[in-house]
Amino acid sequence: MIVPSGELLERFSRSSGPGGQGVNTTDSRVQLSLDLAASSAFNDRQRERVLSRLSERLVGTTITIDASEHRSQRRNRTAARERLAEILREALAPAPPQRRATRPTRGSQRRRLAAKRRRGEIKNARARPAADD
Repeated sequence: MIVPSGELLERFSRSSGPGGQGVNTTDSRVQLSLDLAASSAFNDRQRERVLSRLSERLVGTTITIDASEHRSQRRNRTAARERLAEILREALAPAPPQRRATRPTRGSQRRRLAAKRRRGEIKNARARPAADD
């Protein structure tokens, strides 16, 4: 799956991170946005899966990634694109198979109850002997 670069919207702003004297003059922070509903990179089934799995991260049908960890705009652009790709890969991955519920065997139930009885007997043996009046 390849998202056409024309569908990506990049905005730049001043970053609050490291940068020395240049931090106040360079727009190194990158906001990368992609409208998932309008993207031609997904078929209908993929689009439905991505929209449902990423619903908490979306504003409408648009996902936005912020990157400001690097000092250069170029490296932040690369980081934002990599992060978006990773998020989309995870959202498109099929769900792992669910565990099928099973019942404990009769033998395992007996062993568990026998162990509980033994433990209870050990604890009862620790108690003070009853006073015989």
